[in-house]
Amino acid sequence: MHTFIVFVYPRNKLKVPISHMPNKHTADQESVRKVNSSLVLNALRLHAPISRAELASITKLNRSTISNIVNVLIEDGLVLETETMESKIGRPGIALTLKPDGGAIIGVEIGVGFISVILTDFVANIIWRELTEYNPTKSQIEIIHEAETLIDKAISFAEEKKLRLIGIGLGVPGLVNVQKGELLFAPNLGWQNVPLRLMWNQRFKLPLYVENEANLGALGEYYFGVGRNVDNFIFLSSGVGLGGGIIINGNLFKGGRGFAGEIGHIQRDPQGELCGCGRRGCWETQVGPRAVLQRVMHAIEADSDNMLAKYVNGDLNKITFNQVVDFALQGDHICRSALEEVGKYLGLGIADLVNIFNPEMVIIGGAFSSGREILLPVLEAIVSNETLPALKNDLRVVFSELGADACVLGAIAVVLDDILREIALV
Repeated sequence: MHTFIVFVYPRNKLKVPISHMPNKHTADQESVRKVNSSLVLNALRLHAPISRAELASITKLNRSTISNIVNVLIEDGLVLETETMESKIGRPGIALTLKPDGGAIIGVEIGVGFISVILTDFVANIIWRELTEYNPTKSQIEIIHEAETLIDKAISFAEEKKLRLIGIGLGVPGLVNVQKGELLFAPNLGWQNVPLRLMWNQRFKLPLYVENEANLGALGEYYFGVGRNVDNFIFLSSGVGLGGGIIINGNLFKGGRGFAGEIGHIQRDPQGELCGCGRRGCWETQVGPRAVLQRVMHAIEADSDNMLAKYVNGDLNKITFNQVVDFALQGDHICRSALEEVGKYLGLGIADLVNIFNPEMVIIGGAFSSGREILLPVLEAIVSNETLPALKNDLRVVFSELGADACVLGAIAVVLDDILREIALV
């Protein structure tokens, strides 16, 4: 079985072609062509529409090499010539871009209580999507089967449109062995040692890339969202748990064994609530939407005349996070206080992360995005007060522009990044 390894390269920092490397005498002409083709494809993915002259400048390849590679890629249906454009280098030239119908990619997120699947074209435009919610008490087999059913629908749509499928990217909330495509531990799902790549390679006969959902969320923001042109930021994914994706110098920070970013399991209170990981007082027990709901329900028990309590007819278990946000915006004191209190704990943790990593930006995604109007002023005040002076200069705390799509679009980015290299190696 072929093993696919994901490498996400920094934007604007393409690797030097083999033809320019000191050990070029060890590479034959064909391997040079393949690597250079990969450089061209990825430059187009990141910078299109651009001219041939700009491609040569970005990749450091000479213009005759660019011309030969582009002609082959056009013949293969991967690259498209568009209208004449003003070039930053030399005379106006014909613009080049990846051909949208050159292929299709599936992005999947299995979250706690939901499954999201999108299908994009070759340039990451979403052309089909479906989201389904499931009862978290369902078994692992049942949940995986639901995800497979949605993927089958995406495949059918691609086949109807006569699009060539080139890969699947999958985000899951837990520790992932990326090289094996295995979910090692997902406390909020209750899953351990699930060989997802092995299962789905056999099921779908497509390359599968498995990654932690917060890491994919960070990549989604980096390539398509508010993190574009930002080389150092932290992405926080809020849901049942709290995950983190860390971009340092334009690269996803993975750590020694690939498991970095489990910031939701930083212990904030040794005597606190029991976390799904087995420890007490993890940060995610203090700041997730679940913590907001707990505060609201506890306060409502002492105030049965509350507007939200009446709305759910006294059944507090029916209260949702979005309802809390809606009522807070309408002036419900209990709901607003709960959001602001959780916002304080979130801000304190963010300040610690800023003091450690010195990012340019902190992006908050997931469920908390709907509460940005209330949370952002609290976060900005706490982070400003608790961060070392030199580290808060030019720091921005923002909410995701991609919302619930950050992870699935990150999954698309990972597939494109690696598959474009595989295509060049054919």
